[in-house]
Amino acid sequence: SLPSTFPFRKLAGCTLFITGASRGIGKAIALKAAKDGANIVIAAKTAEPHPTLPGTIYTAAAEIEAAGGKALPCVVNVREEQQIINAVEKAVKTFGGIDILVNNASAISLTGTLETETKKVNLMMDVNVRGTYLTSKTCLPHLRKSRNPHILNLSPPMNLNPMWFKNHCAYTISKYGMSMCVLGMAEEFRGEVAVNALWPKTAIHTAAMDMLGGSGIEKQCRKTDILADAAYCILTKPKSFTGNFIIDEVLLREEGIKDFDVYAIAPGHPLMPDFFLDEKKVSGSQQEGPDGAKVKTESGPAKPLTPVAETFRVIQGAMSEEYVRTTQGVFQFELSGDEGGTWYIDLKTKGGSAGSGKPPVTADVVMSMSSGDFVKMFTGKLKPTLAFMSGKLKIKGNMALAIKLEKMLTQLNSKL
Repeated sequence: SLPSTFPFRKLAGCTLFITGASRGIGKAIALKAAKDGANIVIAAKTAEPHPTLPGTIYTAAAEIEAAGGKALPCVVNVREEQQIINAVEKAVKTFGGIDILVNNASAISLTGTLETETKKVNLMMDVNVRGTYLTSKTCLPHLRKSRNPHILNLSPPMNLNPMWFKNHCAYTISKYGMSMCVLGMAEEFRGEVAVNALWPKTAIHTAAMDMLGGSGIEKQCRKTDILADAAYCILTKPKSFTGNFIIDEVLLREEGIKDFDVYAIAPGHPLMPDFFLDEKKVSGSQQEGPDGAKVKTESGPAKPLTPVAETFRVIQGAMSEEYVRTTQGVFQFELSGDEGGTWYIDLKTKGGSAGSGKPPVTADVVMSMSSGDFVKMFTGKLKPTLAFMSGKLKIKGNMALAIKLEKMLTQLNSKL
C-alpha cells in the first residue's frame, strides 16, 4: 500500500544483506526492496526443502528476481562465523558492496527456565544475540563505505517489565540482546551507519507463528506486508535516523497510512498484541506533560480493586438476552489468590447468569488466573489477549468463545 506515496525507486541498485530471508518476514522485506530493483543477498540456512516449513534460499531467489530484483542465495547459518564471512565476501564481489543489513534470523522457544533444554538456550543465544552481533560486525566495514548505510534488527523496544521475562526468560534475553546491539552500535557508528530496531505491534502470520499458535491463529494476525512497508520506510530514511526502536503501526501512522485493514488476515477480527509491548507504550497516548515532563497516567495511589464478588454482581446485573444470543457459551473461572475458587458466567441458558461455584451446565471454556488479574481484566486494565500471551491467563476449551468473551468485556467495561 506504499508504492503510491513513493513513486521513486529509492532502493534501486542498493544491496541488502538479509538473514533468514528464505521465508516469513525476511522474505517479505526482500520482495518489497526487489520491486525497486535492489540486489538481495539471501543469507539463510535452508538450501534443501524443509519437511514442514515452506521455501528455500533458491525459491526465495526466484521470487526476488520475478519481483524485479537481483538475488544472491547464500547458505548461511548465523551460528557459523565463517559462513557469514564467506557470504559477505561473495556479496561484495557480486554487487560491489553492502548498503543495508537486515538482522531477521531468529530462534524462539517460549518455555520456562526449567523446561528450556540447554540446546535451545544455546540456539536462541547463538542465533539471536551472537548471530546478529557477528553479522553486523562483518558487514560494518562495507556499510561504512556506502552512501546511506542502514542496519535494521527485527527486535523489540527494551521493556523491563518482569512479566515479559517470567514465562520465557531465555527468549526474552536473546531478543533484548539484539536490541542492545542497536543501542550500542547506533551510538558507536553515529554519523556513519544508521542502526535501528523494528518490531510489530501485533502478531504476524508466518510459518513460525503457525507452529507457535496452532491452526486458527492467523485470524488474530497481520500479514508480513506491514513489516515490509515499515522496513522500507526506515531503510529509505537518511542515516541520521538512528538509534530508534520502531513499532510498525506507529511509524506507518506517522507516514500517513490510515487503513490498517489491508494488513489484516481477517479484517475486523481482534488482533493479538505482540510480545514485549505493554498496552500504554504502544497506543502512542501522550505520556509527556506540556514541557516534556513525564506524567503519570493515573494520578495518586491506585484505587483499591473491586473484589471478585462485586465484579460478578455487576456482570449478573448486565446480563441481557442480547449477550446470551450472540455469545452462546458457558465460562468457568478457576481463580487463585484472595477470594479464589470457582466462579462462572453462563451466556447460553435463557436469561444468562453469573456467580460463584460451578456453572449449572458443563463449561465450554475454563479460564484459570489470579483473582487480582481477573478483576483487572473485567475492569479493562488488562486485555485478555495480553493476559493470555503473558501466561497470566490459561484457557482450556473453545478458543473462539474466549475471544467472544473479550468482545463482551469491552462493552461491559463502561458499567464496571
